[in-house]
Amino acid sequence: MTSKAAESPPPNNQAPQHDMPVINQITAEDITASLKAGLADFLAHPVMSGFFGLVYAVFGILLVWGLVWLGKIWMIIPAIVGFPLVAPFAAAGLYEMSRRRQKGENFGWSDIFTVMAHQRKREMGWMAFVTLFVFWVWMYQVRLWLAITLQNVPFSDFDGFLDIVFTTPQGWTFLAIGTGVGAFLCAVLFSLTVVAMPLLMDRDTNFVTAMITSVQVVVQNPMVMLTWAAIISLTMVLSLIPAFLGLIFTLPILGHTTWHLYQRAVEPL
Repeated sequence: MTSKAAESPPPNNQAPQHDMPVINQITAEDITASLKAGLADFLAHPVMSGFFGLVYAVFGILLVWGLVWLGKIWMIIPAIVGFPLVAPFAAAGLYEMSRRRQKGENFGWSDIFTVMAHQRKREMGWMAFVTLFVFWVWMYQVRLWLAITLQNVPFSDFDGFLDIVFTTPQGWTFLAIGTGVGAFLCAVLFSLTVVAMPLLMDRDTNFVTAMITSVQVVVQNPMVMLTWAAIISLTMVLSLIPAFLGLIFTLPILGHTTWHLYQRAVEPL
């Protein structure tokens, strides 16, 4: 491992779960090694891993279909763009798979689903709330800026909406503001969850400590975590193009990789 502890470990006479986790300095080599380990996890259990990606992809397809059915044409683009925000929560089962493989434990479907169901009684539910709240804020601010910038511009279908957004000054203003606000929200949620989700699966800690630890990892390793965020963003965007079906493969690999990167960024107990 190329990581190096950035602070002293907790005293032996203290319970580790009550202390702030120790943050490591990581490099681009850690991302490469984590990607290799994540791919190995996926190839070891392709059907089980792919199942989580399939569920996520189907949810995305149903989301878009529902918006079309409801006539909420304007919500399709922000929903597709904001959809990856909930990916860390959707990858909880993948973290557990990687954790068990790392420890050399055998596991089946029931083992993973039992652990996931048990998370409802722990802090993961609060992290889900944080994730969905940010997604709600994203959707609401899009609706707000849409009303402000395109209030007098009519459109009746999705093609008309795209034409207005990409070919009119009002549409360009909407895109500029939406992109800026969206980038900020993505940065906030990435910082809060990139380590928090696997940390909660791995240790008996609270969600506030998990979020603080996640932010500390980003702050202490800004360039590495920015690179990882860029890899996630580009991969997710490309995965959405073939009707969300690319997520069947990319979500599991990214989920497994996130677990291994967490292991390198946070000192083990």
